[in-house]
Amino acid sequence: MHDAFEAQVALARRGISPGSIDAALGSQTRAAISVFQQIQNLSDTGELDTNTRSQLTLDAPVLTSYTVTTNDLASLQPVGKTWLAKSEQSALAYETELQLVSEKSHSSPFLIEKLNPDATWPDPSAGTVLQIPDVTYPEPDGKAAFVVIHLSDRYLEAFDEETNLLLHFPCSIAAKVEKRPVGELHVVVVIQNPNYTVDPELFPESDELKSIGHKIILPPGPKNPVGIAWMGLDKPGYGMHGTPNPQEVGRTESHGCFRLANWDAQYLSTIVWVGMPVEVEQ
Repeated sequence: MHDAFEAQVALARRGISPGSIDAALGSQTRAAISVFQQIQNLSDTGELDTNTRSQLTLDAPVLTSYTVTTNDLASLQPVGKTWLAKSEQSALAYETELQLVSEKSHSSPFLIEKLNPDATWPDPSAGTVLQIPDVTYPEPDGKAAFVVIHLSDRYLEAFDEETNLLLHFPCSIAAKVEKRPVGELHVVVVIQNPNYTVDPELFPESDELKSIGHKIILPPGPKNPVGIAWMGLDKPGYGMHGTPNPQEVGRTESHGCFRLANWDAQYLSTIVWVGMPVEVEQ
């Protein structure tokens, strides 16, 4: 283990997300290092100290090749600037190949550009071979027993029946304190690739929605407001879900839900179940 980039990939392969991989020792990476140190009974420093480097090993090369396909490029489409324009699209898809490849590799677009300086960004031609971080989460071994969301530190963790940690993901929380539910909630629905109903009452700051005056439905896709997975909770209007802006997770705040990067929301959706407890702590 030599640097922050390798550490981020090694942590992510263990289901301990450092946020969008960017080769920097930021707060989310330090939090992930701290989680790993606790699991390994190491000194909890949040730093890449000697003992941590020796334990946090890579089992495969840090990079892999990805070839841009015609299907990739054909799937791209601009996202409308207004709620109404978005509702009229066939999908809220990636706008650029750079966005697509970044999410595929759990990475910051800036890192992908840095790794591939000769590519014609943001949309390299079909057949272009890119170098991207090789990140795959562990294959789920059954379902989680419960999830804990930590509001003050802005992260979500899932555990098995023996309270072994299954995953650690950064998450965004409600901007307003009164919209942050504390206590035990439960999953009531799990939806892959959901559409999204825009309720004007939930967006009082939007003059456009006030003028529309009724709910509208946005199509599915990674640029949908709830991303590619929705896990509804038994508090009306609340859920764990993806986001169209993964670099902002844990750094900006939401209208009330628990927002994850799309790749984290999709993975979480495979191990939760209807009725599963979700404990929300300060």
